[in-house]
Amino acid sequence: MAFEYAIVLTGSIATGKSTVATCFNMAGFTIVDADEIAHEVLDTQAEKIAEIFGDTLLKKGKVDRKALGSIIFSDQSKRQALEALLHPLIYEEIEYLSKELDNAQKPYIVDIPLFFEGGRYPIENSIVVYAPKELQLKRVIRRDGYNEEDALKRIASQMDIEQKRELATYVIDNSGDREALKRECERVKEKILGDFK
Repeated sequence: MAFEYAIVLTGSIATGKSTVATCFNMAGFTIVDADEIAHEVLDTQAEKIAEIFGDTLLKKGKVDRKALGSIIFSDQSKRQALEALLHPLIYEEIEYLSKELDNAQKPYIVDIPLFFEGGRYPIENSIVVYAPKELQLKRVIRRDGYNEEDALKRIASQMDIEQKRELATYVIDNSGDREALKRECERVKEKILGDFK
C-alpha cells in the first residue's frame, strides 16, 4: 500500500514551504517534491501542452512556465484542462516513489503545494506551513515581483491558509524570523518521530 509512512508538506504561496522542506531534508527526512515531478512531466508533455495552449508557449522545445502561469491563473477552464492532463501522470510517479519509500518503514515527506485543493492523495498526516495572509502578500510581492493585484490573484487561487491550518495534523508557524522557523521545524520533527514510533 502506498503512502503508509507519508506526511504531506503543504501551505500556500510564500508561506515558506521550501525552507521547511530543506530543514526536514537536513534532519534526515526523504523529500518527494511534487513540483519537481510536475516540471519533469510538464517537459515530457510539451507537445500536448502546445496543442492545447498554442505553440508560443514553447521555447526550445520546453514549456515557458511563466507564460503558462499567466494563462492558467486568469482562466479557470484552462487551468482545469492543464490539470486533467498533468495530474494523473504526476500522481502515478509520486505513488511509485511512495511504495519504494514505505519499504523503509519510517516517515518521509511528500511536498504537495495544492494537497487540500486537489484531494487526490490518500495521505492521512499533513504539515501546514502557516503565515498570515498579509505576510503572504508582502512576501509574494517582494519575492516574485508581482504587483498587488497579481499577487492577490495567486493567493486567491489556493484554499485559504486559515482553512488549511484547521485541516493540518501539524502546523509550522512561519510568521517570525528564520530562527523561529528553525525552532518550529525542530518541534514538529520531534513530534513526528514520536508519533511514528
